[in-house]
Amino acid sequence: MKQDEGLKRSIGTIGLSANIINVIIGAGIFALPAVVASKMGASSILAFICCGILVALVMLCFAEVGSKVTTTGGPYTYIETAFGKYAGFLGGIFIISGTLFADAAVSNALVNMLASIFPAFEQSWLRLLFLFLIFFGLAGVNVLGIKQGIGLVKFNTLAKLIPLLILVTLGWKGVSFENLAIDTFPDIKTLGETSLILFFAFQGAETGLVVGGEVKAPKRTVPKGILISISFVVLIYMLIQTVCQGVLGATLPNFEVSPLAETAKVALGPIGFTILFIGAMVSMFGYMSGAILNNPRILYALSRDRVIPVSFLSKIHKSFSTPTYAIIVYAIIAFIIAASGNFKKLAVIASSAMLLAYLGVCLSVIKLRLSKKLNSEGFKIPGGLLVPILSACLIIYFLTNIPFNELIITLVLIGILSLIYLVIRQFSIKAP
Repeated sequence: MKQDEGLKRSIGTIGLSANIINVIIGAGIFALPAVVASKMGASSILAFICCGILVALVMLCFAEVGSKVTTTGGPYTYIETAFGKYAGFLGGIFIISGTLFADAAVSNALVNMLASIFPAFEQSWLRLLFLFLIFFGLAGVNVLGIKQGIGLVKFNTLAKLIPLLILVTLGWKGVSFENLAIDTFPDIKTLGETSLILFFAFQGAETGLVVGGEVKAPKRTVPKGILISISFVVLIYMLIQTVCQGVLGATLPNFEVSPLAETAKVALGPIGFTILFIGAMVSMFGYMSGAILNNPRILYALSRDRVIPVSFLSKIHKSFSTPTYAIIVYAIIAFIIAASGNFKKLAVIASSAMLLAYLGVCLSVIKLRLSKKLNSEGFKIPGGLLVPILSACLIIYFLTNIPFNELIITLVLIGILSLIYLVIRQFSIKAP
């Protein structure tokens, strides 16, 4: 088993749970209710229940393998441990690509929200300056130490949850139960397509687990952190959807830009709109703080395991005990993508790549159990192989809901990455 030399195990259950919640509850939930309502109306709550169950199954797989493979790298490390460097390379690239594009999208959304209030942010130079400060400011905080990074994550998690909790508690006074009446139930196809969208909204737990090498007592902390965070997220998502549907009713799909803020405006008045609008920006900033904390550690892990031939990315700062170079390089790449703005068409491909990484984790549980490669200590999913097999089948079903063209492009991407991997391996073998 690989060890992470120089990293300090200082993250407990609360810190890990906050990290996962912070990453999952990002920008998506502030537009999600309108998107789901446009497909399923009042019955959209069924999709939340369905998707919550599916995500819980997948996260149980993360909990088992995460309690046994405790080095930094998260899902990449799980896949690499089970299937070797080639699978780990593909998994790592898929994950890092998806997170880079997601970070770029959220950072641009944050600038767009600011521009809606302060038109000066529409100017290119100010937009670039803001993006630069976001990425490299957060990188600087996380270079200083994991305690500083996780401390910022805890603060942002609390700050983003306050407006959401205000909405789901005080917003009930504006709910009309007639708006919650389900006239017709959705067919399987509609439920599947909607659940696919929700599955994307639940992504993030895998990113929150990347700090596995810095978690205290990981065999206990990882499964507890996952179960606490996923349960909380499912509950708050369902409450948010119920309040939005109950307040706005059939008009909910008309407010795709800011459905939560519009809900708060109707239920609580202008002050409610202001609170939720600011809450959206805080949430996006919180997402970014979590991303810069977690995602560079995937680069660190890929370099540590020599999956990518860039050894300096695995160096740990002697004073701060953090993967400094990986953090800085990640911030540079993410800033370039965000500044270019040419990433939106790749968002669906990045999402399908993340689903493939999830599939790899579920299959890793099966492989590690059958091979008995790891000891039996740590969390173990009850029911034998039922959960990982069921999770894998459900993910494959989700993949079938992705448009054909995007699937073809993803397969071509796998082929290109495979050629890159072979070239890297050849140079590694020939190197003295």
